[in-house]
Amino acid sequence: MADGDWTIELGELDVKMGVRILEQSAERVVATMPVEGNRQSFGLLHGGASVAFAEALGSWAAVIHAGPGRSAVGVDINATHHRAARSGVVTGVATAIRLGRTIASHEIVITDEEGNRLCTARITNLIVDAPGR
Repeated sequence: MADGDWTIELGELDVKMGVRILEQSAERVVATMPVEGNRQSFGLLHGGASVAFAEALGSWAAVIHAGPGRSAVGVDINATHHRAARSGVVTGVATAIRLGRTIASHEIVITDEEGNRLCTARITNLIVDAPGR
């Protein structure tokens, strides 16, 4: 599928988290998310928000890779939190590790405005027929 055949559509959680798409292809998805509104009770970016953000980026890239009539479902995600953020905007970059016929794996790196790595995640998606097929 040509990268322009499917455009990322934000889900309800993505909208609530303030996600903005900057770049999209099967090999690379780039987006931003504000820290404000995604903090835990100690005032830090919530680790779950980072993981949800990472999952969205990696899954979108896998769906783009899957192509027409196909979709992607996550089968594994893991994340390591390296440092905290209290304010500003974070950027997530999903980069393809392997784009196979049935499996797509992406690494997602989330950084702060100074380029400090906050979180590294990896997601594996199973490529399946789109629902209703």
